[in-house]
Amino acid sequence: MANTIQNQLALIKKDTVDVVASKVREFQQKGELMFPPNYSFENAMKAAWLKLQDVTDRNNVPALQCCTKDSIANSLLTMSVYGLTPLKDQGYFIVYGKKLIWQNSYFGNIALWKRVTGADEEPAAVVVYDGDELEYEIVNGEYTITKHKQSLKNIKDDK
Repeated sequence: MANTIQNQLALIKKDTVDVVASKVREFQQKGELMFPPNYSFENAMKAAWLKLQDVTDRNNVPALQCCTKDSIANSLLTMSVYGLTPLKDQGYFIVYGKKLIWQNSYFGNIALWKRVTGADEEPAAVVVYDGDELEYEIVNGEYTITKHKQSLKNIKDDK
C-alpha cells in the first residue's frame, strides 16, 4: 500500500511538478518570464511539492488525488509567475471541488506590493470608522489621504 502511494506521488511529481518547472525554465530562458532578485523558482517548486503532499479537501482527501493535473499545474505556475513561495507563507494551495488554486496570503500581497512600489517598509493599515473625517487629494490618478481625523466616540467594531 505504501509503495503504491509513493509510486502515485512520484508519477504526479514527474507528470505535473517537473513539467511545470521545465516550462517555467523555458519561459525564463526565452525572456518571457522575469523573476525578482533573490527568488529561486526551483526552491519554491520543491517547497510547493512538499506542501502539496499535506493539502486536503474538506473531506480530508489529498489534493493530489482529488484535483485535476491541469489545476495543480496552473496553481504551481501562478505561484511561480507571482514570484512567491510557500516557504515564506506567501500563499496557500486551496482545493475547490476538483480544482487546486494558489491563493496569495497577506505576506504574498505585501511582497508583491513592495516589488511594485519599490517600498522598503511595510504598509500601514488604519481602520476608518463611520463618522471619521477624511481629506484626500488625487495624485497621479490615485487617492492619497492627506488627513484622517478620528474621534474616540467613532470607534465601534460594528461600524
